[in-house]
Amino acid sequence: MVYKVLHYLFFEAGYKGMSKQIKTIEHFAGHKKKLWGGFVIALVLSIVYTVFAANMPSYTELIKQLGITQQDLARLDHGDIVFFDISESSERELTAGAAMYVSASPAKISEVIKREDLVSLDTAVIAAGVIPLQATEEAFKGFSFKAGSEAVDDFWEAKPGSQLNLSRQEFQSIKAASPKSLDGASAMYRKFLWQRWQAYRKEGLKGIANYDRGDGEEASPRQELKAALLESKVIEKYFPALYKAWLNYPVDFSVGIEEAFFWSNRIVQGSPTAILVHRVSSSESAGELILARQFYVGRAFNSNQLIIACLPYGKGALVFYLNRTFTDQTAGFGSSLKHFIGDNQAQSEITKLLINLRNTVK
Repeated sequence: MVYKVLHYLFFEAGYKGMSKQIKTIEHFAGHKKKLWGGFVIALVLSIVYTVFAANMPSYTELIKQLGITQQDLARLDHGDIVFFDISESSERELTAGAAMYVSASPAKISEVIKREDLVSLDTAVIAAGVIPLQATEEAFKGFSFKAGSEAVDDFWEAKPGSQLNLSRQEFQSIKAASPKSLDGASAMYRKFLWQRWQAYRKEGLKGIANYDRGDGEEASPRQELKAALLESKVIEKYFPALYKAWLNYPVDFSVGIEEAFFWSNRIVQGSPTAILVHRVSSSESAGELILARQFYVGRAFNSNQLIIACLPYGKGALVFYLNRTFTDQTAGFGSSLKHFIGDNQAQSEITKLLINLRNTVK
């Protein structure tokens, strides 16, 4: 069984350079099976861990890959947050890259980040919860509309367009509902969230329903998130097996990869916004990696992909933050100006978040 796992890891997942070592282990195990069985298993596990740990880039490799200069590195040493450019795949995409130094270990920083998916650091979040891997609709009970909120009227009056991100079937369910009460709106939206989470868990990106924009137009979060990953050359270069699994989810992740789901209700552009998040993370002695995708967003923008890497540096760590957000609001006439405004807003929010992270870790 161990050898079958190794065959997948090193031949199918891209680690073909280990073929000689695997054959040596098989030969050795065949002759000393009873006496050395435990040693062979330990050796196998050691090789697996070593291969995955070796993927984590050093900070020097990563800053070169991201275009961070020595002058920028000096600013990081002085406590500044440095922003760097990330190429955009379309006019509907907003990107932001940032880095900062934190006087704490990568593991400690990662622990804080993974705690409720940064919810504790995001002051715009008004409610949130963990979604168990075998969740029922009960997992979303913490989501509700506030009495007297305009969001309730917006929900019941929703029509295909750019105001709310819902599928044609979801719009039809809203139209057919009766009576249209506060509790009814909360219950129906919780059901939508649960169904969307179920579809994603079953089919991955392919299971994400499009947003109905009316007049036959749709926005496709699945295509956006696929494009975001295809543009993530850092993940493809240093973590090819994880890159492949993230692209083809649902699949079983490799040993040492943690997976989690969250929902949140966050104020975005002044309105409460439901968000569904899928996160995977890898913790190694060489550093920490976190990948997250917002595969459903209720309004304001369509989808989001976030990459965070924490790498040893000096007496602490460098934190790299790479964000890709897709929105219909930056497309069309005045796209350049909209991107300029959107980029400035994103940098402002990221700065607040990273400062909160640094203060929390301290």
